[in-house]
Amino acid sequence: MNDRRAERDAPLKSDPAKIEEGLRALVELIARLRSPEGCPWDRAQKREDIGRYLIEEAYEVLEALESPLPEALQEELGDLLFHILFLAEMARESGDFDLEGVLEAIRAKMIRRHPHVFGDTRINGVDDVRRNWEEIKKDEGKVERGGSLMAGLPRSLATLARVQRVTGRASEQGFDWPDTAGVIEKLEEEIAEFRGALKAGDAGRMAEEAGDILFTAVNLCRFAGADAEASLRAALQRFTDRFSHMEKALAGQGKRPVDASPEELDRLWNEAKKKGSSPKR
Repeated sequence: MNDRRAERDAPLKSDPAKIEEGLRALVELIARLRSPEGCPWDRAQKREDIGRYLIEEAYEVLEALESPLPEALQEELGDLLFHILFLAEMARESGDFDLEGVLEAIRAKMIRRHPHVFGDTRINGVDDVRRNWEEIKKDEGKVERGGSLMAGLPRSLATLARVQRVTGRASEQGFDWPDTAGVIEKLEEEIAEFRGALKAGDAGRMAEEAGDILFTAVNLCRFAGADAEASLRAALQRFTDRFSHMEKALAGQGKRPVDASPEELDRLWNEAKKKGSSPKR
């Protein structure tokens, strides 16, 4: 048993020639789809169309990362790669750049941003790597020297991730709570302010205070070392699983959730929670 597990966990040996051959075949396939003799749907796509699909595929990769099945991640990485190569082919057709340029640029960037690996820069840990990375970005003009630390984050970044990144940058400059207790105290303060807005019936203030609650909750995730986006996604999955359990249990009685009493819903919900927290066999 241990031998089989060790064999499964051993790193695979990659064949550069096969990787190059597979990449070339996929690039040629995309070019064929885009050709006059190819697929009308693929020829009709615009860059913004592929951009939307790219975001969807990236989220499917995130979902696959949470799956115990490696083949699920393999498939989703393939879908993501396809859309990246599709965009590169569209750029080649328009004369902007080609895949060779993309590969050369990213290789040069990674070498430039890892001087402790490809140069003689000395580091003392991860914090040094992060600081060097940001300084190199400034030298590249990616971040304006003397400009705001909040610049440089993509506007299309998911809001939870953007909040976590922005507040993380502020923390590096000393603008932060001293400990997790301070964040919890702030969260309780925001909830109290929401209650005040609720009591006053002020919809505008309620929306504002709800935003402050969410913003502070993301900071709580950051202090806990948790990714806010992944944490919320996991919470959503738990809710979905538990609600599905209630639906199935009630369907066995010929009922829907709307037909059940609050007490029955609470009982089934707690039953689903216990079931979900049981150790997997």
